[in-house]
Amino acid sequence: MILPRPNEEGRVSVEKAIKNRRTVRSFTSRQLTKDQFSQLLFAAQGITEDRGFKRAAPSGGALYPIDVYAVVGEKGVEDLDAGIYHYVPPGHRVELVGPGDKRKQIANASLWQMWMAQAPVNLVITAEYARICSKYGDRGIRYAIIEAGHVGQNIFLQAEALGLRAGIVGAFNDAEIIKIMGIPKNHEPLLIMPVGYQA
Repeated sequence: MILPRPNEEGRVSVEKAIKNRRTVRSFTSRQLTKDQFSQLLFAAQGITEDRGFKRAAPSGGALYPIDVYAVVGEKGVEDLDAGIYHYVPPGHRVELVGPGDKRKQIANASLWQMWMAQAPVNLVITAEYARICSKYGDRGIRYAIIEAGHVGQNIFLQAEALGLRAGIVGAFNDAEIIKIMGIPKNHEPLLIMPVGYQA
């Protein structure tokens, strides 16, 4: 599904977004609009060059080992069925990986942090290390983890600018997350970011 075109100008300054950003662990079930969903994914990994390939977050050698998945709950996003979606930056679109609301399973696999299941969307940031280690060797792992941090901060700031809030989770069973989501085994989950309206 092609996402709505992202905005390039907002009503909140980057300075204000940085000042107000907080990690949140309490969400309402209020759904996100398609525009909000689109903007979050664009901030994470969207292509920012006209007729180019450079993305919103910096990447070592512009090799982009990061993938972003969305675990969308029932009525989590306007006009989008519950399921696991993979963000595809070229064309600014999402592809359905698998149907169904998997938020509770994701929360269980994250050491039973059930607050995560209240957010309408959980964004999962993964790394395929081979893409970057092919050039940089083992040091590419470090570069991929640095890139994941940039992606996470972009999501935090974009959520703040949209009037949303985000949490961040690094404690989870990698193999269980991969199995629940039905994603490739070489897409190692690094961060999970629940996003929505603060309760």
